Amino acid sequence: MRGGAQLSVTDLRRSTRHPVNLPVIGEHRALGDVMLHFANVSTTGFMATDVDNLGRGERVTVRLPVVGRIEAFLVWTDGDRAGFQFERIIRLDDFNKMIRALQPTVKPRSD
Repeated sequence: MRGGAQLSVTDLRRSTRHPVNLPVIGEHRALGDVMLHFANVSTTGFMATDVDNLGRGERVTVRLPVVGRIEAFLVWTDGDRAGFQFERIIRLDDFNKMIRALQPTVKPRSD
């Protein structure tokens, strides 16, 4: 039996990553709620920082704007950074809507 996650999404490491600064609560089967801090996100996954107590192959479910709940598998770790791959590819139109929803709203100045 092979170790690690059995991923249904081909490793598309060349997916365009969008930098974000996004705290997210992930749901882990054994640990319960885990705090993740997204540093970037793409249609195929995300990189989080300050990741503790998680190892390769572990799964978390996160809730994202537009996309809703989606499961992700931890693929790699490097110090306190970790790369997660979504269980499925997020459709490009939904991804673009999600990115727009994550952008801070800037109010026009009234002088």
